[in-house]
Amino acid sequence: MYQAPISCPIQRVEKAWIDYNGHMNMAYYSLAFDRGVDHVYDLLGIGAAYARSGAGSCFILEARVNYLRELVLDDPIEIRFQLLDWDAKRLHYFEQMYHAEQGYLAATSEQLALHVDMQTRRAAPFSPATQAEIAALFDAHAGLPRPEQVGRAMGIPKKT
Repeated sequence: MYQAPISCPIQRVEKAWIDYNGHMNMAYYSLAFDRGVDHVYDLLGIGAAYARSGAGSCFILEARVNYLRELVLDDPIEIRFQLLDWDAKRLHYFEQMYHAEQGYLAATSEQLALHVDMQTRRAAPFSPATQAEIAALFDAHAGLPRPEQVGRAMGIPKKT
């Protein structure tokens, strides 16, 4: 039922995303990754319509982006989504951003999201139906290799 990984709709680097260095500004990598997540959330039934209903939504608790290669104006980009883990209230996932024509990996994003009851604005479990969808997605992604950027520590290596 679910792709492994999920390939999100192709986006193009927009003029407003280009900074004074002539490439895609770091903030817009996060925007492009967020659009990919929106696509997956819609597939799971927890996307924009779900949030507008007032029942619930997902908030990001933590995000980490690795910038690997430049993207420039009008480059086509493909986001690939992989669910790494989940529980009743949280999703841990990883996204890879590829240049859709040249095939190179431009960036990655690892995120932890929390399901929130929008009435109380507090963490709450996903509905049983949504948990079943998440379980099906997790099963589809169980055989994927764990990307090397998952869980990396940030810092300057000590010189010996």
